[in-house]
Amino acid sequence: MNAPPKSLISTSASAQCAPIFKALQSRQLPLSRRAFSTTSQQRHGHVTPPKAGEELWVTFIDKDGEEHKFAVSAGDNLLDIAQANDLEMEGACGGSCACSTCHVIVEGEDHYDKMPEPEDDENDMLDLAFGLTETSRLGCQVKMTKELDGLVVRLPSMTRNLQASDFQ
Repeated sequence: MNAPPKSLISTSASAQCAPIFKALQSRQLPLSRRAFSTTSQQRHGHVTPPKAGEELWVTFIDKDGEEHKFAVSAGDNLLDIAQANDLEMEGACGGSCACSTCHVIVEGEDHYDKMPEPEDDENDMLDLAFGLTETSRLGCQVKMTKELDGLVVRLPSMTRNLQASDFQ
């Protein structure tokens, strides 16, 4: 093993590294006995895989009318579920209820009525959403519960990335 050319290292760095290079060349440094390991890559959207028998089901209808049905866990929000399954839902603000790019339209008023009322922040952002309906919600604010098992949501044909700060 040769040391890097001196032209690539400053003289002070060269002086500091010289003992290390000498030790490496003479193999006086102990070799690590630790095994090399890796962890699996995490996908975006922090969803928890459901336990057997505790699955909740949600169906997304995309812009082309295609249905995508997923088994999810209680507490997962629609934005994270969509992103974890590579559906086209932007979530520009990262799920902080500061944009309208995770706008969904709840199909069926029965499920919509089982959801908690939207808070003022969500209503403010929904005012900026494209294609707003009576059953519109922000996906980042809808958390799956047993009452919402079987939920069906439609993704709007387009989104608008406007934020409240654009109007100040």
